[in-house]
Amino acid sequence: MTTIAAIATAIIPQQGSVGIVRMSGSEAMKIAKTLFHAPGKQVWETHRILYGYIRHPQTGQLVDEALLLIMKAPRSYTREDIVEFHCHGGIIPIQKVLQLCIEAGARLAQPGEFTLRAFLNGRLDLTQAESVADLVGSQSPAAAQVALAGLQGKLASPIRQLRANCIDILAEIEARIDFEEDLPPLDESGISQKMDSILVDLSRILASANQGELLRNGLKVAIIGRPNVGKSSLLNAWSRSDRAIVTNLPGTTRDVVESQLVVGGIPVQVLDTAGIRETEDQVEKMGVERSRRAAESADLVLLTIDASAGWTELDEVIYQQVKHRSLILIINKVDLVKSEFMESIFYPETIKNVVTTAVINNQGIEELEAAIINSVNLGDLQAENLDFAINQRQEAALTRAKVALEQCLNTIKNNLPLDFWTIDLRGAIYALGEVTGEDVTESVLDKIFSRFCIGK
Repeated sequence: MTTIAAIATAIIPQQGSVGIVRMSGSEAMKIAKTLFHAPGKQVWETHRILYGYIRHPQTGQLVDEALLLIMKAPRSYTREDIVEFHCHGGIIPIQKVLQLCIEAGARLAQPGEFTLRAFLNGRLDLTQAESVADLVGSQSPAAAQVALAGLQGKLASPIRQLRANCIDILAEIEARIDFEEDLPPLDESGISQKMDSILVDLSRILASANQGELLRNGLKVAIIGRPNVGKSSLLNAWSRSDRAIVTNLPGTTRDVVESQLVVGGIPVQVLDTAGIRETEDQVEKMGVERSRRAAESADLVLLTIDASAGWTELDEVIYQQVKHRSLILIINKVDLVKSEFMESIFYPETIKNVVTTAVINNQGIEELEAAIINSVNLGDLQAENLDFAINQRQEAALTRAKVALEQCLNTIKNNLPLDFWTIDLRGAIYALGEVTGEDVTESVLDKIFSRFCIGK
């Protein structure tokens, strides 16, 4: 394979102290020796860091003072020779070093090409490669822990075992087809029991799909309600910041204000919206329209009302607009009313999830977070409770495997010939192989690795 090079760190002006240029391939060491000058008697051997200078090979001009990390095949991420230039951070030095690598014979890596080579060279299976991308893009500690579990093979291991079990069943069936006279009759009941056991394990793995989706992509939550019910105060108390301007004047919030939080291990994007009401103010009217769009796009709506005012006509109007969404009713400002008045507050019986808050005193935030977790049916979701969590591609492949095995069981029940059994069984084996990469097409690989960053 050709030698590839890319910047392996995020480059932000005046933000990063170190920038890394990574090369992988048979010419990596040769190019490094052309560009890097290590003073003294430093030894160029694997898994050693050298100190020195990067210079232009023709002019000798100093480009940067840097460190060079050497990792020779096969003890490297790609199982190829890898060298990394650890340079000063910043756009100019790091781009100069990358350009010198390309001029010396390397080519710019494609997105995810380092990890693709790790997969093609047997360093990682496909679930581990996808876990690398999940780890880089994780938005919460829980998501990072699940990605690390996938990187350690906790997803691949049970799937490989299920595939091996299917192959054993297939071999047993095909042996009867080829050598029927020399072998005892096939135990159809035993075969069916083995398939039932595989289906149970497949269903258990498939059950992690929703959890994986939430951990990776998070939950979008919109706080909506009429003006002055405490939506912005709720956001500020919840996020422990002053993201939103709070006043006693209705219509203060004119646009959607976002905040990123983590609730029970789930990344949560909270949208504080403008108070919904009829208004002649054109700017506020635009904010109200954005509030409605935010509510429509959210996974969960927090309909907020003022306890001191009770359930008003405008609250009812807003509720009618969002009642088809997943919804939690927040009765805010309970510190302003007596307990007996709280019992008389009316709201529709169809609203089952209700939280009382006094956000000015930080009261009710923990109860709100618990209600959010319960609303997505995840109970006490924490990273340590998850051995793995599959993604959409893996879910689709595992679903195909499940359907194929169910069809095979129907074939057995209908007393069809053994040749028919093998058709669906092969389909299940192929689908399971798609998950780990034993059976996968080039187009699938292209789609997976195109989502990676260039230096990974």
